[in-house]
Amino acid sequence: MLTKATIAFFRLLSRLPLRALYAISDFEYFILYYVFRYRRGIVRKNLTTSFPEKPLKEIKQIERKFYRWFCDYFFEAVKLLTISREELERRFTITNSDEIEACFKEGQNAAAILGHYCNWEWLCCVGIGLPETRKVGLVYKPLNNTAFEKMFRELRSHVGGVPVPKNEILRYRINFKNEGIMTLFGYVSDQGPKWENIHLWLPFLNHETAVFTGGERIMKKMNDAVFYIEMSRPKRGYYTCTYHLITKEPNSLPEHEILRRFFKMLEQTIRNQPEYYLWTHNRWKRTREEFERRFEVVNGKVRPRKNEHTD
Repeated sequence: MLTKATIAFFRLLSRLPLRALYAISDFEYFILYYVFRYRRGIVRKNLTTSFPEKPLKEIKQIERKFYRWFCDYFFEAVKLLTISREELERRFTITNSDEIEACFKEGQNAAAILGHYCNWEWLCCVGIGLPETRKVGLVYKPLNNTAFEKMFRELRSHVGGVPVPKNEILRYRINFKNEGIMTLFGYVSDQGPKWENIHLWLPFLNHETAVFTGGERIMKKMNDAVFYIEMSRPKRGYYTCTYHLITKEPNSLPEHEILRRFFKMLEQTIRNQPEYYLWTHNRWKRTREEFERRFEVVNGKVRPRKNEHTD
């Protein structure tokens, strides 16, 4: 369990230049990959089932590249605690933010939908491409560890982002609207939902995949212009963020069409450079076959079948 002393250590660590943090990351990669073999079984399974057409040699290359980036991700996230705005603007390039601002000038708020690709923690800084009067809401699931929760709220708000607990989205949206503040809310939308929250299955990386639908419902309710955020990593320590418009008229699209388009776009991004996706997550542990065996949907609600139980 993280303590205040541990958090203080992370703050001191973040003051090191990135080149020093990357040297530590290289050592961590060796320990994580070769000594502890952290989640290597899950990573290998995810890669081989997502890319059955790739030979094992290529899968292993992607796997090693992923672990190198995964170690970098941690230290890059910690660096957000103290990184200067000037250094961040040098390392983090944003394109098409003028499209977001155009929506604001037309009186329409925006929503950004994204996945666990590249360093999504750095996306808390997308506000640097917008006027200071705009707010960027960062929707997240609060952590149980109080010290860790405080640290992540701090790093996510370091350059103007507003961390928003997922159960308080509408309250924040209404408050900003009442204050006349235009907002861009970001939704990480590729997590695996719990059994009782599964209402949609979509094809994604060669798997039938259960997805959250709550984010899309909020986007439609608030009539947001919806953008997909694509990240790339041209070289170590540098990221680019590009907005791709999905729709300015969310309620004109069929139910779940926003999610369908998002997952197609995210898959293409991953296929371009698969090493930057979060392969350590056991994303496909819940299958549709097991869901249909154990649950039924009654009036839009997921319920266990008789003689079955959830886990």
